[in-house]
Amino acid sequence: MRVPTRLITAIGFTMLALLMTAPAIAQIEDQLSAYTGANAEGYLQPLSDAFGADLNSGWYHSAYIPEDGFHWSIEFRVMGTIFSDDAATFSATTQSGFSPEQTVDAPTVVGSGDAVTVGGDGGTEFSFPGGFDLNSFAMAVPQLKLGSFKGTEAVIRYFALDVGDVEIGNVKLLGFGARHSISQYLDPEFPVDLAGGFMWQRFTLGDDFIEANAFTIGVQASRSFGWIEPYAGLSYDTFSMSVSYDADESGETEEIDLDAESSVCLCLGCAVGIAPVMVNAEYSIAAQNSFVFGLAIGF
Repeated sequence: MRVPTRLITAIGFTMLALLMTAPAIAQIEDQLSAYTGANAEGYLQPLSDAFGADLNSGWYHSAYIPEDGFHWSIEFRVMGTIFSDDAATFSATTQSGFSPEQTVDAPTVVGSGDAVTVGGDGGTEFSFPGGFDLNSFAMAVPQLKLGSFKGTEAVIRYFALDVGDVEIGNVKLLGFGARHSISQYLDPEFPVDLAGGFMWQRFTLGDDFIEANAFTIGVQASRSFGWIEPYAGLSYDTFSMSVSYDADESGETEEIDLDAESSVCLCLGCAVGIAPVMVNAEYSIAAQNSFVFGLAIGF
């Protein structure tokens, strides 16, 4: 089993590299410490939206599931989002009894790196910290697919990495789901393969800095034309994220819950290849659009 072992090792290093290419991941807590409450939520919301869109993407590339017989594949998914101009700022209000109270358009975590400073009574100043000037956010995950029993297959995502207190801290992803063939109940001449399923995931970053939960449920359709297989999916996605950090204002640990996101998602994609290797690309249209590139090796 040399190929799977090497592939998993490559996936681990690639995931770490992708996370570390975004300097925001290592430095967010320092910037966030200037905020509490609604300001902290507004500052982080675009990152939460991106996490949710990425995690709920890329867990299938075909609707075909054999009714019986063992099959497996080790898969690697790179999911990404591109931030809109609207995600660069939020409505922020001065804190800590600053007088007079003022509300400005301040950078979010993905916005401009320049802080916004306002003047107050007696020559005082209040600074809204800058963001990290990010146009996109990407993450990579490994997953294992196993089947099939009465047209049902399992999908498992797992990754854990301890890099200490330097840079990004601990990273852990756990996810599991299942898909079931609908086609087995239809006429064999039905023009497309159909399947339905769900996926649940939990993601943590740092020592309880970020905890996120994602869940998606939906149906998929595809049709194979030899070495090419276009596919589509319609799903209902939910996502929630909480953040724990030390606030400068109080000197205590602040905990915030980002707005839970739920939306209907339309996925359009295409897989290309011949067993044992398959590659795919897809684009998802939802509250936060996302894209996926994938590689699968298996039989």
